[in-house]
Amino acid sequence: MNKNVARILISEEEIVKKSIELGKQITEDYKNGKAPILVALLKGSVPFLAELIKHIDLDIEFDFMDVSSYEGTESIGDIKINKDLDRSVRNEKVLLVEDIIDTGRTLKTVTKLMKDKGAVDVKVVTLLDKPERREVDIEADYVGFVIPNEFVIGYGLDFNQKYRNLPYVGVLKEECYK
Repeated sequence: MNKNVARILISEEEIVKKSIELGKQITEDYKNGKAPILVALLKGSVPFLAELIKHIDLDIEFDFMDVSSYEGTESIGDIKINKDLDRSVRNEKVLLVEDIIDTGRTLKTVTKLMKDKGAVDVKVVTLLDKPERREVDIEADYVGFVIPNEFVIGYGLDFNQKYRNLPYVGVLKEECYK
């Protein structure tokens, strides 16, 4: 365990098991229609996307957006699009892949953006959901784990761009960010 992790909240084994469950559910939900384009929000969702797509039995495509709203441990409320999609989503189904839903501002903005770009359906899959911090009305269609209001790192989640490579989700020690 990393020296700056207070405790492991979700193990790698639990994440893989949940990704299998989510992949099966997504496959079932989309099997009789057009498969969605998975849009992963960089950088945090990459490990989750990589695990999740192994368990979706559909002919899927995926793309990436780089959207930021954080400085340190706090959401700054200003959503910045640093990288937009490389393809059109007009008349497509979109499944947004998120690492964590916190305040919900980023996800609400990106969901609206996908609809404005002409997506016929926009759904959300998230590894983590932190409903205690929600500031806007938005929920994911597929949720891996509901977690308490603690600052988490690992499995794509960072603190100042560090710890993304940890194979689990852990709680960052307070002294690291206070």
